[in-house]
Amino acid sequence: MIHNADLQGIDSTSTDDHRLTNIGKLIRKYKLDVSKNSATLQKFGILETPPTAVAAGDIVDAGIYGDAVLTLLQNQKIKTKPTNSGLWGPSVIVKKISIPKMEKKFVAEQIRWEAEQYIPFDISDVNLDYAFLSESNSGYDNMDVLLVAARKEQIIKYVEIIETAGQVVSIIDVNGFALANTFLFNYGPAQSPVAVLNVGSQYTNFVVISGFDVIFCRDIPVGGQFYTVDIQKSLNVSLTEAESLKISASMGQMPEEIASVIQSSHEVVCDEIQGSIDFFNNTTPGVDLSKIFITGGGCRTPGLIQHLGQVTSKEIEVLNPFIKVKPGRGLSGDFLNQVSDLAACAIGLGLRKEGDS
Repeated sequence: MIHNADLQGIDSTSTDDHRLTNIGKLIRKYKLDVSKNSATLQKFGILETPPTAVAAGDIVDAGIYGDAVLTLLQNQKIKTKPTNSGLWGPSVIVKKISIPKMEKKFVAEQIRWEAEQYIPFDISDVNLDYAFLSESNSGYDNMDVLLVAARKEQIIKYVEIIETAGQVVSIIDVNGFALANTFLFNYGPAQSPVAVLNVGSQYTNFVVISGFDVIFCRDIPVGGQFYTVDIQKSLNVSLTEAESLKISASMGQMPEEIASVIQSSHEVVCDEIQGSIDFFNNTTPGVDLSKIFITGGGCRTPGLIQHLGQVTSKEIEVLNPFIKVKPGRGLSGDFLNQVSDLAACAIGLGLRKEGDS
């Protein structure tokens, strides 16, 4: 979680108003009022991301993106300024590392040295952050730390987007951590380790939560767009037509040829997710996932949840980001049900408060 070089975390006691932007295939804009045990969603809006603004998980035109955010703000009549945003994709690296036990005031220098071994970017090109994990498996003489690195170039683009939209940058977080915030706020600490997946357009955010800690976080390069591209190639249609066919399939209108393509795509998507689970298992011996929670627009793809359950041999539960989030004036419970798969990361960002830990 990158914010003024300090690590931030969930704060469930804030009474401030937060609006948030989740940068992805869809731009989502919310106004969320947060108290200790519940939150009220006051505003909610969705706008399709301009197709020329993002490529391969990276923002390539912050100006166009910012103009789209401004349009969404105006449509929702949101006038308050501070905005939280979430980083995702190949520009963010999160890794649990073990370092010798030391006084916390000396950790920052040690972390920078450790980062040079683990981060595949020039250390001068990234912002570094870290969090101490409350549960450690590293032995008496060591301690576990969650290392976070984000490319400065991408952070600058996010800031440009927010400022182009006439907003003020409050917090720039990581989507995986925002996803964990939503889980912890609604479900409480994980009594046994759980995985949470947010199947987005181009990437799937994957976090493992144990107690209050995020002990693993990575973005898997598969998502709903993978199905769209497969449909396009198999049926020789445009991307727009393929997207429409995919959406129709999620609503129960699925011809046999579409069903065949989707089933084939499941194999690749679920194998990628299982590969990340295998990587977690291999790097975190002795920790067994008890359940997988899933959310994101991509999880609406027919058959994905069932296929993932078969591949992973785990119980799959759809994440509900609104257990403790109530609809404000003009929003109904039915509306929250309709958008629940699209809200998890953005709700987690809205739970953040500047200066929390």
